[in-house]
Amino acid sequence: MRKQSIQRTTSETSIDLSFSVDGDGSSVIDSRVGFLDHMLTLMSRHGLFDMELSCKGDLEVDQHHTVEDIGIALGQAFNEALGTKEGITRYATVTTPMDESLSTVSIDISGRPYFVYHVEGLKDKVGNFDTELVEEFFQAFASNAKVTLHINLLYGRNTHHIIESIFKGFGRALDQASAQNPRIKGVPSTKGSL
Repeated sequence: MRKQSIQRTTSETSIDLSFSVDGDGSSVIDSRVGFLDHMLTLMSRHGLFDMELSCKGDLEVDQHHTVEDIGIALGQAFNEALGTKEGITRYATVTTPMDESLSTVSIDISGRPYFVYHVEGLKDKVGNFDTELVEEFFQAFASNAKVTLHINLLYGRNTHHIIESIFKGFGRALDQASAQNPRIKGVPSTKGSL
């Protein structure tokens, strides 16, 4: 099993995370940010990742530190769980509909952090969740997982649906890119390392 546990404590957040790449989509998530819990549950379910997450953050300030730090911890856990990355598929592109919304997530488990985010037209909030934090979450993940990640919204009107499409597609793309392929020998790079 490719899995990793992360404990991350700062003056702003305290995070306990257990993450398994080769799971069945089971999750127990408590970030104290309800909409983020919902999105991470969807990501786990559709990516077939097992995840247990608890976060106590300075929500009396705002949600920023909680959302960003969970992205950091999840990126670290994903990177460490993959180990040497031998035999992984490495690349994936997934397009995901959610009612009227359609988004595409592309990933390269490259060892080179890079993030592109083309998502326009979100309302400022879904419930009490600050939607600008979606970008912060994925930036933190890409930097700490050391992946190249492109997220593009093709179209959509409902902000909840747009973000849900992205998180579902993100889970599916991570699953496909991290899948082990018996035809791939060693690390999938002509350089010999990722």
